[in-house]
Amino acid sequence: MSASRTERLLNLLLALLNTKVGLPRSVLREKVYHDSAENDVAFGRMFERDKVDLKQFGFEIETLTDPRSFGADDPASTRYRIGKDSNRLPEVNLTPAESTVLLLAAQLWERAALGTAAANAVRKLQAAGGFTDVDLPAGVQPRIKPAGQAFDDVVAAMHGRHPVRFGYLAVSTGREEVREVEPWGLGSRFAQWYLVGFDRGRGAKRLFRLSRMTTAVTVVTGGSFEPPAGFNARAELDALNELPIQRAILDVDRGRLLALRKRAVRPGSTPAISDPDGDRDRIVVEFRDPEQLAEELASYGPHAVVIEPAELRSAVVRRLKAALDFDAAPEPPVIFPEAGPTPRARKRTSEDQLARMLQLVPFLVHHQGLHIQEVADHFGISRKALIDDLKILICSGLPEGYPDDLLDIQWENDHVYISEHLDLNRPVRFSEDEAAALLTGLAMLGDLPALAGMPEDEPGSALESVTIKLTGAAGQAGRLAGSVAGQSVAPEQSQAFATITRAIRDGEQLRLRYLSLQRDEVSERDVDPLRLFSLDNTWYFEAYCHSKEGLRNFRLDRVESLEPNGRPVSGTVTAPDAFPARLYTPSDDDVLVVLQLTRQGVGLADDYYAERTAQLADGGLLAEVRFGSAEWLPMFVSQHGGSVRILAPGALRQATRAWINEALAGYDSSSAGRAG
Repeated sequence: MSASRTERLLNLLLALLNTKVGLPRSVLREKVYHDSAENDVAFGRMFERDKVDLKQFGFEIETLTDPRSFGADDPASTRYRIGKDSNRLPEVNLTPAESTVLLLAAQLWERAALGTAAANAVRKLQAAGGFTDVDLPAGVQPRIKPAGQAFDDVVAAMHGRHPVRFGYLAVSTGREEVREVEPWGLGSRFAQWYLVGFDRGRGAKRLFRLSRMTTAVTVVTGGSFEPPAGFNARAELDALNELPIQRAILDVDRGRLLALRKRAVRPGSTPAISDPDGDRDRIVVEFRDPEQLAEELASYGPHAVVIEPAELRSAVVRRLKAALDFDAAPEPPVIFPEAGPTPRARKRTSEDQLARMLQLVPFLVHHQGLHIQEVADHFGISRKALIDDLKILICSGLPEGYPDDLLDIQWENDHVYISEHLDLNRPVRFSEDEAAALLTGLAMLGDLPALAGMPEDEPGSALESVTIKLTGAAGQAGRLAGSVAGQSVAPEQSQAFATITRAIRDGEQLRLRYLSLQRDEVSERDVDPLRLFSLDNTWYFEAYCHSKEGLRNFRLDRVESLEPNGRPVSGTVTAPDAFPARLYTPSDDDVLVVLQLTRQGVGLADDYYAERTAQLADGGLLAEVRFGSAEWLPMFVSQHGGSVRILAPGALRQATRAWINEALAGYDSSSAGRAG
């Protein structure tokens, strides 16, 4: 990142904002560019490039000409300026209820590609002074589960209008093919994310399921495109038909896989035909997406074998073989930083730093005297990075260069004050991805029931009013919101959701019957409910479990019964303040595992709260993760077929390899006994 270039862009912006009559090129070259350009030609190129960069922030540079000059396009007499209201965020004043709903919508995205954009948009509203500082409702935290690295890559390509290339498992042929696509939009339907775009190889619009992408998404360099006028991802996905229902014939170990057996349309009442020892039952389950079911069945390893259909059987075997192939690949050296996860590799640019500064100055104007570490934490950067920003800011100002013409910022005794802002006291408008993150998030909250801690009629009315305000503030930048269409995050288990919400609000204990997938058993628990949270439309509730004497998370779709037990909560544990709620609670008995993740699987490091990470040259990641049960690790590796492998401990790696080999042997031995 070039600090000098960041400073030059900022000085150019300040110069053009703070002139009424405009500045000629000669003044700009002497006062802003100094010795950056060796000659007039080099200066001209640099100036034109910087004008393009400022336009990306929405600052339209006006060109003023003197009709008395020799020619209207005479560079010597041409002057430049930026209107003081150019691209400033309109005034947006939000009520506490509107701020709460908007914060929920912004934090929906969490780690997904739009998460950073949503956080930036909220910071702009805070910097403008119209956002009321609120706490999230204690009871409910909906979130979007990132659809893998492909989601982030496609969003970036959409924003930059770049074509993409990826491997894809075609539904029609079952073969892997390379596709080159102009990404028009992304949307979620039937619990799956889809890319809508123009397939260059086929010369037509196509839809691609992200879960069927078999390689990383790469940008086609040197290419660009424009999506169709008025494109709307939601309208495209509304015309998408759900896949037809199919039936799978499975042989499963007797007495195991209770969750799978509960979905069987024909439970295993007779021994499996292909099981000579009589230890398996044959069951039939319905499904729509073979790839989605194959991911689940691969995680069951040797405890389940697909008999029919062949497509599903092949999909499971492909995952198991990919896991083995990855395990056999050469190992990278395991070297971690001293502590903490390393940030994802991303080239920081002058534009990134300037964007942050354009939020920082108005934020300091409206929040005088904050501690320097508090400011750094607010922007998600280190104290050193913030001080670097402040050092550039205090050296930036108007072309005259007098002390009064500079931004005036002090941080004495570690508290930051600003006394001269040079008309940067208002943040710039939302970018396209910022507007898309907020507006799409608000739309996804539309069917969410009343939130714990808020009156039942308040979330709906606040949602409608804040959507209207944000749509007006976004203006033209809101067009990308039409390119991203998420599904509602309302829970399917609405009765259980309402019962838990009431119990949180009223401080009541609950008794539940719960199916544990890892233990493969149903148990009864008395719990103190603390909060609800989601990943897409899969909802969990966090509670203190009295039988386990600790915090536990329960999936709503695995709760068989739920009712108040007539006792108040014990108050033993309160809901943690940290956001987001964690799916896994660390303990002293955890197993510390070193994983290698491919570029497609790097999101697993966030999903499982890696304690340390290290970037690999191929875009993958080393991750050190705590797991509560080592017995579950073979399921985890098989499920993600080829995206993750265990490097240490060695005994666990060997046990996982043996488990996958046993699963594949089951498919070899059952080949002669297929039904039909």
